[in-house]
Amino acid sequence: MKNRGWRELDIILVSGDAYVDHPAWASAILGRWLEKNGFRVGIIAQPRWDNPADIEKLGRPRLMFSVSAGNMDSMINHYTADRHKRKDDAYSPGGKAGYRPDRATLVYCNLIRQAYSGVPLVIGGVEASLRRLAHYDYWSDKVRRSILLDSRADLLIYGMGEKNLLAVAQRLQQGEDISAIHDLPGTCYVTGEPPEEARKLPACEEVSSNNKSFARATRMMLEENNPWSAKPLAQKHFDRWVVQNPPPQPLWSGALDAYYALPFQRRAHPSYDNKGGIPALEPVQFSLVSHRGCFGGCAFCALGLHQGKTIQSRSVDSLVAEARSFIRHPDFKGTIPDVGGPSANMYGMRALDEELCKACRRTSCLFPRPCKNLNADHSPSVMLWQALRGVKGVKNIFVASGLRYDLLLKDKSGVYMDELCRNHVSGQLKVAPEHINNEVTRTMHKSGGDVYQRFVDRYQAVNRNMGREQYLIPYFMVGHPGCGLKESVELAEYVRDKLGHRPQQVQNFTPTPMTLSTCMHYTGLDPFSGEAVYVPKTEKERRQQRALLQYWEPGQADTVREALKAAGRGELIGRRAGCLVAPPEKESGPQKQEKSKGTNQKKTAASKPKTGKPSRDSNKGNPSGERGSRHTSRSEGKGSTSSSKGQRKPQR
Repeated sequence: MKNRGWRELDIILVSGDAYVDHPAWASAILGRWLEKNGFRVGIIAQPRWDNPADIEKLGRPRLMFSVSAGNMDSMINHYTADRHKRKDDAYSPGGKAGYRPDRATLVYCNLIRQAYSGVPLVIGGVEASLRRLAHYDYWSDKVRRSILLDSRADLLIYGMGEKNLLAVAQRLQQGEDISAIHDLPGTCYVTGEPPEEARKLPACEEVSSNNKSFARATRMMLEENNPWSAKPLAQKHFDRWVVQNPPPQPLWSGALDAYYALPFQRRAHPSYDNKGGIPALEPVQFSLVSHRGCFGGCAFCALGLHQGKTIQSRSVDSLVAEARSFIRHPDFKGTIPDVGGPSANMYGMRALDEELCKACRRTSCLFPRPCKNLNADHSPSVMLWQALRGVKGVKNIFVASGLRYDLLLKDKSGVYMDELCRNHVSGQLKVAPEHINNEVTRTMHKSGGDVYQRFVDRYQAVNRNMGREQYLIPYFMVGHPGCGLKESVELAEYVRDKLGHRPQQVQNFTPTPMTLSTCMHYTGLDPFSGEAVYVPKTEKERRQQRALLQYWEPGQADTVREALKAAGRGELIGRRAGCLVAPPEKESGPQKQEKSKGTNQKKTAASKPKTGKPSRDSNKGNPSGERGSRHTSRSEGKGSTSSSKGQRKPQR
């Protein structure tokens, strides 16, 4: 502040992440956007929470505080799907945990209220966005009220916040009281009486005690997610109402281009240099975000609620200019590790008739079947790649964001797949079938195993025709609603017979606030059909499901045997070809002879597949290490098509 000659700040941003000057960090992109528009901005990154001293370091802001837990929900950042404490945090110095509190948004807001009573307080980011209404909280295993009430904030901005945070700042600058700012799309506020046009959800007290009411509230919330036709939502919390305004209109490419043209240094703050840096920066430092939004509508994913279903694409000129800026950066070695977004192959896609979309209430344009109004033209991605390949100094351009393979199969020309395999896969390509049992994928709102196998066959054929050895790294999920031990055994048999490698990318489903899957996990009901859904809630069964997908690991043998017996599939315990696990030694006859024979028998299912496991580096781009919660605010779906050199072969 002294160097800039500022006596006070207009706005202070408080974040649970360490500060990295990169567009993948909300505090950086918001701070630079506000600064470009004439505001004096300060950022407090990862303040101590035992007292308000760090909050007071920059003084009281003239206009407002804005608080975010960071790029991840702090509870997902801190705990595994089995509620075990994590020891690492990719968004903190040295990758170490302990730099932010649980429920960081609430803690930071309480510190601000202690230090500065009456200061306008706005909350946002993924933690606040997905807790904006009464929601099931997996970590306390109960329904919690809106985070607006617990935080005592004046306003909540949900979704991507650049446009709305600037609008709030400008209105405060003009002298408007924050209590009067109730008309911005993409915001929530607390009031004594809801607007007449609002659609009233079941009250917080009702959804806390009645599963059917919770499911009905979830369905209503998902139905009102279209920015052109949605009504405000209002939910009573005792004697007050939390009102959610309709989502904001999608951004046009010029607005997105302006955000990403800001002068980011693409480096962590130098104060972290002697603490090991910020690990989350490495995989995205020179990645390009081509678009926002996703119309896939997976049941466990919050992206549609956070970024919207409409694809908002940057211009080719903007992306080329950003790539050229990399050339001047001292850390750049010539490789752009990822060009994409939540789903890489949705870049530039729009509806055939956008007027039809404005009245649509579907949560997915792909499930249960692709919409007839969907334009699946993949040529915008191909043209973007061609333009980027023309940038001097760029040697490699890879696509590491997840692909929607069901969408890719609609590209009948084959040009996208050909270009992808020829120029933009560095050995391994990530995809996310999640499961292959059709009933489980139906519950997930994803395409079935047959569709995935069609994609695998096509990918293999294209690479075979090119003479390339390039592999698929599929992600699988266990513990999702609808998935029992029988379905997990089916997936294990698929791994044994078809996959060709031993998957490391096996994730436990994590129930995150506001998603359809979380509603099913909590209520045991499908909120759209009203049908009962099986939910594997016990830690024992979740552990068994995971063990089945890693049946070859010696430490999992007892659990695999236990799971197979519980599933009624005891015939898969043995030393015959096709078995998943050997019997315990005491059941094997003359132990010395059988042990020797069993460990050298190469054709047993326990030793197959022969083709080994993929690189551990293939998960670098997802610092959280969790799936079932895809909702980091800027780097969703980022992955790595890491080289297969020196490895045994995954699925080809």
